[in-house]
Amino acid sequence: MDIPSSWDDLRKQARKIEAQLDEQMHSYRRLVSTKSDGEESDLEAGIDLLLRQLQQVNTQMQAWVSSGGSEMVSHTLTRHQEILQDLTQEFHRHRSSLRAKQERASLLEDFKEFDRTRLDLEAGDGLTEQALLKEHVVINRNTAQMDGVISQAQATLGTLVFQRSTFGGINSKLSNVTSRLPTVNTILSAIKRKKSMDTIILSLVAAVCTFLIFIYWLSK
Repeated sequence: MDIPSSWDDLRKQARKIEAQLDEQMHSYRRLVSTKSDGEESDLEAGIDLLLRQLQQVNTQMQAWVSSGGSEMVSHTLTRHQEILQDLTQEFHRHRSSLRAKQERASLLEDFKEFDRTRLDLEAGDGLTEQALLKEHVVINRNTAQMDGVISQAQATLGTLVFQRSTFGGINSKLSNVTSRLPTVNTILSAIKRKKSMDTIILSLVAAVCTFLIFIYWLSK
């Protein structure tokens, strides 16, 4: 990614990355709604890279604002920060949905495998050892899947913490602007409350998912 040398360059770079993200997110939405067949890995890696690049540009824009940018520049930065947050949340939401769909399909296959194993044991066809081996493999695979879901929940929580620290960095500049513009202060306060509520909701969802997975794992 080219290193921008001015505020206009930063804005152009941000808009370019946002356009690329919109295109890739469109493809990812279609992928989530259909059978993925393992095609999601490359697309997810590309979206992750673009999100990191957009975060880097926003950080540079924040530094520009902190050095004495105008109110209009501060507003532009806020808008790009909102776009980054929306794209990040949408990506994690779709990725969680895709993982859940894959887990359901895998668990369904495991149940079928258990049924086949049970029938083999009931038939007494002399393949008891092989049936037990299959059951052991299925149990190990279920354990690995649960570990993967827990890791995904932890990664989502880490992203939320990172976003919180990022948006906290511009509070001082926004406070300076809003002290001079009471109307803007009211609008930005409403935006902050919405962002706080979104963060709380996502944190609760991640915590509940982790708890349910842990209960399921214990019940095994």
